Amino acid sequence: MAAPANAPIPFPHRLRDAGIAGLVAMALAVPFLGLRTVNLDQGLVVQTNLAYVPLAGVLVFLGRLILGLLAGPLAKATAPLANWRPPASTQRLRPWGGPLLVLAAAALPFLPFANRYIIDLGTTALIYILLATGLNITVGLAGLLDLGFAAFYAIGAYTCALTTTQLHWGFWPALAAGGLASSLFAVLLSLPILRLRGDYLAIVTLGFGEITRIVILNWQSLTGGPNGVSGIARPTLFGLTFDRRAPEGGHTFSEITGIAYAPEHRLIFLYLLILALTALAAYTVARLRRLPIGRAWEALREDEIACRSLGINPTMVKVSAYATGALMGGLAGCFFAARQGFVSPESFGFMESATILAIVVLGGMGSQAGVIIAALFIVVLPELARGFADYRMLAFGLAMILIMIWKPGGLLAGRLPTIRLSTAKPKPVAEAAL
Repeated sequence: MAAPANAPIPFPHRLRDAGIAGLVAMALAVPFLGLRTVNLDQGLVVQTNLAYVPLAGVLVFLGRLILGLLAGPLAKATAPLANWRPPASTQRLRPWGGPLLVLAAAALPFLPFANRYIIDLGTTALIYILLATGLNITVGLAGLLDLGFAAFYAIGAYTCALTTTQLHWGFWPALAAGGLASSLFAVLLSLPILRLRGDYLAIVTLGFGEITRIVILNWQSLTGGPNGVSGIARPTLFGLTFDRRAPEGGHTFSEITGIAYAPEHRLIFLYLLILALTALAAYTVARLRRLPIGRAWEALREDEIACRSLGINPTMVKVSAYATGALMGGLAGCFFAARQGFVSPESFGFMESATILAIVVLGGMGSQAGVIIAALFIVVLPELARGFADYRMLAFGLAMILIMIWKPGGLLAGRLPTIRLSTAKPKPVAEAAL
C-alpha cells in the first residue's frame, strides 16, 4: 500500500538526504574554500587550506537536517500568515496608501536623524525601485524573461554622460535623451528575438547585456573605456545650480533664495527629484495595467497562443513591453550618472541585472508594492550588515533563501485581476423593458 502524500518522511531518509547534501557541499568547498592563490616573490602560488572543507560539510549537513525536521511544524505555524488577507474594511484606505507613502518618503531628508548617508541610501533605493518597475513590466506583466536589463541602465547612464560632457547639454535634455535612447535600443533588440521564448529568450538578453558592456569597455574613443566618463552635469532647478559658486552668467540656489549654502541641498534635491519620477512611474504603470495595452501584456504572459487567437498582435505587445521597461531603465541610468558624477563599465555587469531581477522575483512578479518592499530589502539589508563585511553576502543570500522558502511566489505573490466581471444576475427581459 502506498503511503499517503502528506505522510511524514522517516528520520533515516532525512539523515541520508542531509548526508548527501553535506558530501556535495564538501566537494564544492574544495575549490572555493580549500584552495587559494597567493602572490609571492616567486609568482602566483596555489596554497591548500582544507580545514574549512569538513566544516562546510558539517554546517550544510546540520542545516539540511534541521530544515527537514522543522519543515512540517513551520508550514503549520506559518499557514495562517501565508493565507492572511487584510479585512474588507481596510479596502477603503487602499487608495490613500500610495500618496501617504510618497509623503513619508518626501519627509525623510527633513527628519532630525537624516544625514548625507541616509539621503544617499534613500536615493540608491529609489534608483533600484525605478529599475525594478521597468523590469517588472517586461518580466512581471508581459512574462518575457530578461537577464540583460543592465544594458538599458548603462545606455541611459552613458547617454546622459556623453551628452552633458561632449555636447554640453543640460541635465534635463540629457535625461530625456537617455530614456529615449534606451527605449530605441530595446525596440531594436526585441525585433529579432520575437520568436524566442523561455530559456532561449533569457540567453539572448543575457548576451545583449554582455555585448553592451564589452562595447562600452572597448570603445575608448567615445566612452573612455575602463576609465569611464567624469564631469557629468548635475540637475538644476529652473537653471539654478546647487554649487557653492555659479558658472559665469548663472545663479546658485543659495543666492536666489537667501538660504545658506550646504552640500546637502544638492543631495536632497536629487532625492526628491527621483522620488517624484519613481512615484510617477509607479502611477503610470498602474494606469497602463487598466488600459488595453496593459491587459494585452498580461494576456501575453498567461498564454501567447490564446493571446494571438483573440486578435492581439504579440509582436506589438512584446515591443511595447520592452520599450516601456527600457525607458524607465534609461531614466534610472541618467539619475545614477548624475548622482555619481562618473560612470564606468564596472557598474553595469551581469550582477546588476541579476540584482534587479531578484528584486522583481522576490517582491512578486507583477506586484508594484512587492517591488518597492523587495528593493528596500535588497538595498538596506547589506548596509545594515556592513559591520560584518566578510560575511555580508552570506547573510544576504541566507535571508533571500529563507524568504523564498516561506513565500516561494514572492513577498506579494497575489495578482489582482485587472477587470472584474459583475456577479449580479441579469434581469429578465420583461423586467428590463419596464
